Amino acid sequence: MKTLLKPSDIADKSDRLCHVAPGELTPLPYPYEDFNQTVLTPLKPEKIGNIEASLDDTVAIGIPKPANQEEEEALVRQFLSGLKKLFEKENNWTFLQPLLLSMEHCAKCHTCSDACPVFEMSGRKEIYRPIFRSEVLRRVYRKYLKPGGKITAKLTGDIDLNWKTIARLAELSYRCTLCRRCAMVCPIGVDNGLINHEIRKLFSQEMGIAPKEIHDKGSVQHLKVGSSTGMNPMAAKDSAEFIQEEMEEITGYKVDIPWDVEGADILLIHNAGEMLAWPENVGAFAIIFQAAGISWTMSSEAAGYDAVNYGLWYDDVQFARVAVKHADIARRLKVKKIVIGECGHAHKALTVIADRLLTDDLNIPRESAMVTLENIVMNGKLKFDPLKNNFPVTLHDPCNVVRAMGIVEPQRRILRKIAPRFREMTPHGVENYCCGGGSGFAIMSGYNFAEWRNLVSSRKKFLQILNAFEDEPQAVPKYVCAPCSNCKGAIRDIINYYHAEERSHLYYGGLVELIVNAFEGMKKPIISFGEKPSWE
Repeated sequence: MKTLLKPSDIADKSDRLCHVAPGELTPLPYPYEDFNQTVLTPLKPEKIGNIEASLDDTVAIGIPKPANQEEEEALVRQFLSGLKKLFEKENNWTFLQPLLLSMEHCAKCHTCSDACPVFEMSGRKEIYRPIFRSEVLRRVYRKYLKPGGKITAKLTGDIDLNWKTIARLAELSYRCTLCRRCAMVCPIGVDNGLINHEIRKLFSQEMGIAPKEIHDKGSVQHLKVGSSTGMNPMAAKDSAEFIQEEMEEITGYKVDIPWDVEGADILLIHNAGEMLAWPENVGAFAIIFQAAGISWTMSSEAAGYDAVNYGLWYDDVQFARVAVKHADIARRLKVKKIVIGECGHAHKALTVIADRLLTDDLNIPRESAMVTLENIVMNGKLKFDPLKNNFPVTLHDPCNVVRAMGIVEPQRRILRKIAPRFREMTPHGVENYCCGGGSGFAIMSGYNFAEWRNLVSSRKKFLQILNAFEDEPQAVPKYVCAPCSNCKGAIRDIINYYHAEERSHLYYGGLVELIVNAFEGMKKPIISFGEKPSWE
């Protein structure tokens, strides 16, 4: 009989703590059975080099092994110093109370495990249980920082704190998308997603350990250059000019994207990645606002055109720097409110989390684009022809917009009006499943992590999409509406990975594209299945 892994096993000396064998992943239906025996491409020793890679079959961060015993001991001390700060009010006033409650009150009922798509899709591997990493942190905290902890550890759960424990815990914190389905179902309100976030924060703020895609190439680049994409202000304005020309060619509407208009009603902030990957989304917002006669602007100041805030996922200091910068730009432009475009993490970062630090004249009113768009579509001023969207449509609910903020119905009311063949996924709303690319996963591609995401963390969403369209013929084009840049990136990748455009005629895009596609008087559709847009 196979022995299940225990939290204390994270400290053992094995070369690999967890392995997913062929056939262990949750099976996919026709016509994707050929993926049911697929496993991760093994990491080559020459690619790993001196990286600690003993957790499972993939690597997300790439942490160098310590050179000697002295360096290992110094890293252990550094970890404990950071752990201590997590539980000090002066160092963690923002999240200390919910962290303490979650650390002290887990009943080990495993209700959260059944809600976790990563645990389910992996073949129910123990290390991916939501409480596994929480219990590791809990045991380390109690043993090494609580008075008398080394004595009581035999009763409360012992654990050995060595370099393997620390490096594996860091890696394990990036096997969770922070979707917080676990927190939603916990009968006593424990938030294992929060604990996982705090683990990431400890490693970043105290030890300088974080995936390069979300730190060096993410929040650091955002603050230094002006965007997490590396796009500087001049490039952003050039990109917008190109979008204007292309959208006018497609739609027949003369499109104008206004910049730095002082006193506008709305400052619209996109994920800057939209300008590069999905420029039609930026253009569609411009068409809608222009047609509705709304006073709006974008900011050409560094960071003002990029709503993402990667600090939300891993580092409170980086988060605060970006959030304050966004609010200060809006304050100086004297806008009435900020509207956050189709970016789920930007929604949560600039609203419910930023509320903890934006005060006085930085506390600019902030509104979700879902609400803004609903008001525009439903006020009767614009004319729509729903039959222009007469193809199967389903809706993906971004975790940070829907579950974290409760914005459930505005986007649905829009779809019911403009998409006659709209159908829900099961489950949906606050019970939705993550796209698999949450908390930075969609942009993390080092080693073989992108493959792990497509095979494991995005697998549940792919199954949901297939099930939503199971009554439609394979040859019929189908549209997955994903009003979040990060989610679109993950859904794009699973469609490509599983060849789902060819096999099931699956396509994806945002909400604003569907709205513009239904406009009366359009020169030609903005949504063209299987045809590459001119900007590609």
